[in-house]
Amino acid sequence: MHILLVSTYEMGRQPFGLASPAAWLRADGHEVTQADLSCSPMPRAAAESADLIAFFLPMHTATRLFLRLVDRVRAVNPRAHLAAYGLYAPLNERLLRGAGVSTILGGEFEPGLRELALALARNGEAAPGVRAVATGRQQFLVPDRKGLPPLGAYAQLVVPDGTRRVGYTEASRGCKHLCRHCPVVPVYRGAFRVVPREVVLEDVRRQVAAGAEHITFGDPDFFNGPGHAAPLVEALHREWPWLTYDVTIKVEHLLKHRDLLPVLRETGCAFVTTAVESFDDAVLERLAKGHTQADFLEALSLTRRVALPLAPTFIPFTPWTTRESYREFLRTLVALDLATQVAPIQTAIRLLIPEGSLLLELPEVRGLVGLFGAKALSYPWRNADEWVDGLCARIQQAIKRGDKRRVSRAALFREIWDLAQAGEFPDVPLADRSTIPYLTEPWYC
Repeated sequence: MHILLVSTYEMGRQPFGLASPAAWLRADGHEVTQADLSCSPMPRAAAESADLIAFFLPMHTATRLFLRLVDRVRAVNPRAHLAAYGLYAPLNERLLRGAGVSTILGGEFEPGLRELALALARNGEAAPGVRAVATGRQQFLVPDRKGLPPLGAYAQLVVPDGTRRVGYTEASRGCKHLCRHCPVVPVYRGAFRVVPREVVLEDVRRQVAAGAEHITFGDPDFFNGPGHAAPLVEALHREWPWLTYDVTIKVEHLLKHRDLLPVLRETGCAFVTTAVESFDDAVLERLAKGHTQADFLEALSLTRRVALPLAPTFIPFTPWTTRESYREFLRTLVALDLATQVAPIQTAIRLLIPEGSLLLELPEVRGLVGLFGAKALSYPWRNADEWVDGLCARIQQAIKRGDKRRVSRAALFREIWDLAQAGEFPDVPLADRSTIPYLTEPWYC
């Protein structure tokens, strides 16, 4: 059977969510084409001949891009069975079915795609027993990246002496935690699944052979399973002492597993992304982040003590943001020497409330939001102060202009400071560029 797997966008990464199911489907003898539309056009011949077209929807942006595309795909091949899989597929099931998608899969989607393909090959109909969301244990296969664009087509790592080619893999899925704003939570609901070490290492081995000099681990939290993570990076370093990598770890895990921070540094970790979200403890409590501002300050101190670069991410614009709290956010970034370490887009992120968000369990939030917006794929909300919403829009526009003109991070941060009317800028020097490694595709959803 002819199968087309499609990714519309995955933050500048070569999609694991195509390569992993491709291995399963090819093992069953299906002819599989992988199409990453973020850096290559839709393969028309494959779309026309496909019996099954499955779209990978791991994030908000990918889903919005899919909705712009699906009608054209159906026009090209009206007989194909359409499926959608990934975190945002079950969250938007009603909307996707209205767009012509027949099968929705979330969580551990590979077995479901395999069952679907087998059923379609046998009798042309979907298997009735395929679960929309599956979080049980599965036997992972080494991802098959044949047919994907080369690693050079994706985001690169910027280091002081140039750039490095980046590969991407996953050592685990799901998350043990229940942060209210996170899209992982409505699907996995605290479940956490490990990808076997030998599968991860073989995936890295093949990417290194394809030119990778750095690996991004896409786990929601690399320290959900520290007993798995630490031996994995030690094995990675033994085989490729020159290879660097980056991971994402919660603030509370940086504190809980502080003894492993030197292990990360010694095995080639270039930086750790951590979702701080806010410096306001009341906002952090609403988000159920599991840390406070004081916790983050301690984590920052610990990582700096072992020379492990930390890359914080934020959601500075929420319904509870005030003019003064945003100004204090900027002042804190300067005081902590993070103003140019944080990607500019992180100063302009606005809280997203998608379908299924645990934020909707809060009566306060339910009273704030409007009806679900099919175009925006989120519940709309407005700040009580219109000026704050306007500030967010002005900062986003400034960042877009800055990207086009290649304005330095320091200059752009000062422009954001002025837009926020934060007062006289502190008499401290700002580096023009980040002094820690960073990816050329900033992290956001």
